[in-house]
Amino acid sequence: MFKRTIILFFILVLSISLPFTVYGQQNDWEPAEASLMSEWAEEVGPENALPEYPRPMMEREHWQNLNGLWEFKITAKDNDFGDYEQQILVPYPVESALSGIGEIVGADNRVWYKRSFQVDNPHEGGRVLLHFGASDWETHVRVNGEYVGTHQGGYDPFTFDITDQLAKGEQEIEVTVWDPTDIGYQPVGKQTHDPRSIWYTAVTGIWQTVWLEYVPESYIKDLKITPDVDNSRVKVEISGKYLSDGHQARVKVLKEGEVGGESEGLHKQDFLIELDNPELWSPDNPFLYDLNVELLDENGQVIDEVSSYFGMRKIEIAKAEDGYTRLFLNNEPLFQMGPLDQGWWPDGLYAAPTDEALKYDIEVTRDLGYNMLRKHVKVEPQRFYYWADKLGILVWQDMPSGDMRPGQIPGRTEESARQFKQEYKQMIDAFYNHPSIVMWVPFNEGWGQFQTEKIVEWTQNYDPTRLVNNASGWTDRGVGDVIDMHEYPGPDMPETEDNRAAVLGEYGGQALVVEDHLWLQDFSRAPSHYETSQSETKLHETYDQMIEELMELKDNGLAAAVYTQTTDVETEVNGLMTYDREVVKFDFEHLREIHEALIEN
Repeated sequence: MFKRTIILFFILVLSISLPFTVYGQQNDWEPAEASLMSEWAEEVGPENALPEYPRPMMEREHWQNLNGLWEFKITAKDNDFGDYEQQILVPYPVESALSGIGEIVGADNRVWYKRSFQVDNPHEGGRVLLHFGASDWETHVRVNGEYVGTHQGGYDPFTFDITDQLAKGEQEIEVTVWDPTDIGYQPVGKQTHDPRSIWYTAVTGIWQTVWLEYVPESYIKDLKITPDVDNSRVKVEISGKYLSDGHQARVKVLKEGEVGGESEGLHKQDFLIELDNPELWSPDNPFLYDLNVELLDENGQVIDEVSSYFGMRKIEIAKAEDGYTRLFLNNEPLFQMGPLDQGWWPDGLYAAPTDEALKYDIEVTRDLGYNMLRKHVKVEPQRFYYWADKLGILVWQDMPSGDMRPGQIPGRTEESARQFKQEYKQMIDAFYNHPSIVMWVPFNEGWGQFQTEKIVEWTQNYDPTRLVNNASGWTDRGVGDVIDMHEYPGPDMPETEDNRAAVLGEYGGQALVVEDHLWLQDFSRAPSHYETSQSETKLHETYDQMIEELMELKDNGLAAAVYTQTTDVETEVNGLMTYDREVVKFDFEHLREIHEALIEN
């Protein structure tokens, strides 16, 4: 019914409206009002909306960024009619200041985007791919009035081949998105229609880069890269589109520009490249090998080429010399210490204002002496994990929680369970190649938790190269690679086990109000279970005492600890930094010194 309504709407639009282009109207845009902005917001505009290549893990030469000003409107969920009277800056979510809209959408409404674009495909007879980094949640796409496809999922990249919908001259794309947020059953993380305490402003629609990629008729669709540290080799698997059995591939590993290994053969095989004395990836040495992959036709001619990279990294649990089960990186025990990282921004909400801003949070985390972060019930753009790989930070990756509606019957419907599993698999597929990600966390504190044993078993079989945390805090089911406790203010630790490492998945939450850097002045709706320090001195003393206690817990078998949190977020003021990132509340040199003592002792 909905698709038929969309078709009728497009017929009406195409029959009564003139072609519209956003070009030449950039001076009309300005950010919406917000109580707080980051310093990077001043760099954002229609000509500079996240212009970087969005997928460093598989890069091509020919592509086109579609970020910038689009026509925009909000309608009732089941009402397609209405004029495009606004403009939105893509890819910032509708509710954010940087979108230029700054309006709450809600489950009863849907959002609409439209823009014109030109196509210049250098490949004769090639294909044109339309990529979305992420759009929350149900996205319908049409090109030149023809329905292209629908995607359900708020966190994973998705692609449509729009070659057959293209016409001569100027092209038009129209996108509509509906997102029920916490009224629905789909993964939402900390988004809510009622922001308060530890729950934040909902986001709707496109929130990552939209872009075109120009590829030949037969092309490389994806790479799966698996390092094998113990055997000094890397395995590369190639998937493609419109390939025959005769197509071949050539894979080259490069170390600082020099070829360090090579393999060639039929594209369907696994490519195993031996590495001589491989340099291992770690937070102390985030060394990345470059990877070049060529697709060859039956005559041995190169018809497609992509560049990538990988890190030689191994993660596991094992018994250390002290008899405790610990986390091992590259066959050595390593205590992992880092902050809970929410990934929210006062001006962009889910979207960092610039790539430098996205990078900055990781840089500060590293400069403060942490070697890990837990990405909390949110999935970031692929460039975040690129910077984590390049700068050297271990990532515990949460699956965004969902189906947490108050008063619901325990358990999930079949539809809800299927959607969670689908989006969970899409997350793992999309970010499998990043060496920085060392742990999958399907559930947080029992939020929407279900079928834990089955989901952990599936995860371990599907991706045996990483650890699995069955549930971070509260509702441990006795499976997975770690037993995870949350304790505020803490610290504390669960009892040690022979077959799982004991970790402290959340603790701390020490709050400090920094005037003139607040999302809200009224903290009556702020979290009550975090402690507020009345001065920097008190905050620092408390933090130092917690590190001393962690030293003792580590001696008794604690393998990792996660401090809450990287930044203040909306009504939470317990960050290492303020929400706008203007103020770091701790001394870099001192924290780096005590963290290194904890990690290396």
